[in-house]
Amino acid sequence: MTDSSPHPRPVRKPRRRWRWHVPPALMHGPEQLEGGEILAEMEGPQAMVMFQLARDVSLWGSADPDERRPDPDAAGPEVHSADRAHFFTGDAHPRLIAQMEAAAFDAGLEAPLRAAAEVLRAPGEVTRAQLTAACLDVSKWADERDMLGTALAFAQAGAIASPRDPAMGYRVGLLARRRAEYPRAESWFRRVIGLGRQAKDWESYAQAFLGLANLYMQRGNYPAARRFLIRCLRAARRHGFRELQAKAYHDLFAIAIQTDQFAEANDLARLAFRAYGPRHPRLPVLASDVGVLWVVRGEFAPALEVLRAAHPHISHPCEQLLSWGNIARAAGGAGDRATYDEAWDNIWSYAGEWHNRENAPWALMDAARGATSLGDWPRAERAASTAREIAVRRAEAHVLAEAESVLDSVTRRLQFQAVAPASNDAVVQGLASDLTRYLRRKTAAE
Repeated sequence: MTDSSPHPRPVRKPRRRWRWHVPPALMHGPEQLEGGEILAEMEGPQAMVMFQLARDVSLWGSADPDERRPDPDAAGPEVHSADRAHFFTGDAHPRLIAQMEAAAFDAGLEAPLRAAAEVLRAPGEVTRAQLTAACLDVSKWADERDMLGTALAFAQAGAIASPRDPAMGYRVGLLARRRAEYPRAESWFRRVIGLGRQAKDWESYAQAFLGLANLYMQRGNYPAARRFLIRCLRAARRHGFRELQAKAYHDLFAIAIQTDQFAEANDLARLAFRAYGPRHPRLPVLASDVGVLWVVRGEFAPALEVLRAAHPHISHPCEQLLSWGNIARAAGGAGDRATYDEAWDNIWSYAGEWHNRENAPWALMDAARGATSLGDWPRAERAASTAREIAVRRAEAHVLAEAESVLDSVTRRLQFQAVAPASNDAVVQGLASDLTRYLRRKTAAE
């Protein structure tokens, strides 16, 4: 029987497989020369070896056939990469090894540098995994020595060598954000989101949202930061990443403090406390941030007690600096001159490293507010002026506005006063008891 319908059925086209878009990332920041940050942070023969090696690995990775091949669903011929065997001259490897030996690198750094140098000896045989692992080790070595530019250069070289690796791309974004290279950091975080979805690497996918949220928090865009944190939290819940859930709650708590949502802040602090669990190393940081909440509410004395109890357990240099700032602000509000002087001295011990401390402007602003509470106008002006200079260099407009506000208070000699006694709120007191009990137990165990 034939179909007598005047409208024949349309032929169904085969369904095209959806491919998640992976945006390109920015490869350069303010440096005038690719890899120039290495030359700025290191000296002599070591600088030249590191500079050349980072560029060699990047050159090798830039010819990756997986990156230069067009969409496999699209028509047209496949584009192959150049023959990597012709990238480097035959004597390039022995010459670099001789330079490396003459430079006398640390024993812990020599092994990854030699592994990365294999790109010169056997460019057609060395693997992406080998190069990326070597670059990661060098990046960590530089990061531990506060050479963030060098750490970033090698992290990016490793990410170029393994362009489909979300974890390495996330590290590039993280280091770029710490250097206040916000456009480069954002481009890498957004790339990691696409790579994570393609590879079903949901941990990197969720981390990238967390990275974007922190970037927007540093720039003072709290609504955008909150949206990214909620997306991170959803992905972390869906795939069971408990630590990422805790970090998302923790950062949402920090935003609630900055936006004066105090009731919400208490609930989020409790959620973060539960998600971290009783033995997590970041609990002292959470306890310190709860102290910040009390400082903002004018409850300086109990805040100072918690902040001082938490400080010995905070190990990261950037977080230590911020902790001293919090202590300075609380001590100033509580009228504790001796503790304020101690905090001030510790804050200024970082004076030569402001550019490597992403929390430096906030620590200085807290020191300025504490000095204003004490009526110590010269210190208040010095700290706020320094915070303003750093904020201009890091393009952090919200810190700049805060600094101008404090400097105006200095001009008019307006002191910040404690505005409320310790809270009797049951939720706050319950959280305070849990945190204090935890910190005392931790101190006794150590």
